[in-house]
Amino acid sequence: MKLCVALDLPGYEENIALAQKLRKFDIWLKVGFRSYIRDGKPLLESLKEINPDFHIFLDLKLYDIPNTMADAAEEIAKTGVEMFNVHASSGTKAMHTVMERLGNLPNRPIVLAVTALTSFDNASFRKIYGTDIHQKAIEFAKDAYNAGIDGVVCSAHESALIKAETHKDFLTLTPGIRPFGEDAGDQKRVADIKTAKEEMVDFIVVGRPIYRAADPAGVTERILREI
Repeated sequence: MKLCVALDLPGYEENIALAQKLRKFDIWLKVGFRSYIRDGKPLLESLKEINPDFHIFLDLKLYDIPNTMADAAEEIAKTGVEMFNVHASSGTKAMHTVMERLGNLPNRPIVLAVTALTSFDNASFRKIYGTDIHQKAIEFAKDAYNAGIDGVVCSAHESALIKAETHKDFLTLTPGIRPFGEDAGDQKRVADIKTAKEEMVDFIVVGRPIYRAADPAGVTERILREI
């Protein structure tokens, strides 16, 4: 299991300062919408300057027509990030087109597909997708697997079943991790490290419990000991 720290702070300086505090650790860093739209590729370059061994997950959740998604995926690959994601609900054709486009690239990034956002509860998910969240997450994961995607973004509570329905090496990354039972905030389907281990999660994403801590490095070290 790998730790991915979410760089979701309000400004470039705050994210860089957090990365500086965590520079000694072998971790992944998640760069999402706000940070990437605001700071772009220079942020990615700055993070690599702090520690060339940082692994970067660009969390942009691509969703468009197949060729447009493949174009975007190719441009993302050129940034040198190690992982990015798409929406599984974009469809099997779109996901397959992305993987086909990336297939000839050397050292292509890992590609994950988002099944169901962890901010959904079952009622709100059913209102949009017309079915239960658990059932649809499994269906989305199987679509992603069949399209050649490397893994999925899912709730920790779905990880083991997704692996059972696809393959044990099909990657799972789980947001909404509250390592030691912290407040869930705007997340609905959260889990702690113990649950993530039991569910055979490959990557856990932790944000607020680290960057809001008085000692982010200390919390990170404690999480790494746990996993």
